[in-house]
Amino acid sequence: MAARIVILNGVGSVGKTSIAKALQEITATPFLHVSMDVFCEMLPPAYFDHPDGMRFITEIADGKPSVAIHSGPVMARLMDGMRHAIAALAKSGNDLIVDDVMLGDTVDAYRKVLAPYRVHWVGVMASLAVLEAREQARGDRLIGLARWQFDRVHAGQRYDLEIDTNDITPAAAAALIKARFQL
Repeated sequence: MAARIVILNGVGSVGKTSIAKALQEITATPFLHVSMDVFCEMLPPAYFDHPDGMRFITEIADGKPSVAIHSGPVMARLMDGMRHAIAALAKSGNDLIVDDVMLGDTVDAYRKVLAPYRVHWVGVMASLAVLEAREQARGDRLIGLARWQFDRVHAGQRYDLEIDTNDITPAAAAALIKARFQL
């Protein structure tokens, strides 16, 4: 049987990782969790805030910080490698849950490399107020990332399922995904 891939796309702090972990606990077969954050941690520290790696530029929008992400060629190669690593894992028969923050042409790149597989696209959403509160509470995120990503991550996307995490637990979101895609 061909590998199944569930892609969770959403703004940082929306709950993708928590949903992925909850989904792993309830699927009938094992699903590996592939996280964009883990791949980002592969970058040498010197390539954070570096034009060839990943830069975060804070601007003020509506009186609040908005942190723009700019990726250079090293980061672009890393993310391209991540997509190909996902395809390689699927080719080996692994079912996968991918959590990512897709900007720009990322979705098209995913669709191209994952064309041979059954991919279930899940948009994970929340209000900006909830995202900013979660971002603040986490303490491990730049304040303003959610604000900058908010209007960009879901722009022009088509999903098989959309989940609003404003008032739903990760376990309940995972149950919705499991039921919808018969996992």
